[in-house]
Amino acid sequence: MSASVAFRAVLEPGGPSFMPTQTIVVPPEVLDALGSKGVRRVIVGIGEHTLRLGLLPLAGGGRYLMLNKDVCRTLGIELGQELAIEIAAAPNPDHVDLPDELAEALAAWPEAEMAFNAYSGAHRRAMARVVAEGKQRETRVRRAVTLVERLARGAHPFRRD
Repeated sequence: MSASVAFRAVLEPGGPSFMPTQTIVVPPEVLDALGSKGVRRVIVGIGEHTLRLGLLPLAGGGRYLMLNKDVCRTLGIELGQELAIEIAAAPNPDHVDLPDELAEALAAWPEAEMAFNAYSGAHRRAMARVVAEGKQRETRVRRAVTLVERLARGAHPFRRD
């Protein structure tokens, strides 16, 4: 990671009340070093792992990172654990990591790819996440095909017709 800032923080419970997750509060001095006002997406290094995350607003000021239980399990981290963290502003904040199944489906259907790219980065990440969360390849393929068919028809990606 280039131009990163290192800090230590404890993995805490938190996040929106409807979605219990784990959070890392980013200290104000780290936010200042990142240029906090304009930074919304960051690259985070925890141990050997690198994540693309959103820098989310805290009630009353400040920012935090949100990690779901699956990510914590993959990283081998637990609530209450102090972590060594490196953080940098994402050089391309609208970048979306596409699961292979979605990348293939979009490449095969140019109309759907154009519609996909017209959405905001947040919407594109949500679409990619819906496909990627399928545990079996068949599920991911089915979700990718359904999504690109909807996009190619000009339908909303998540609403029923």
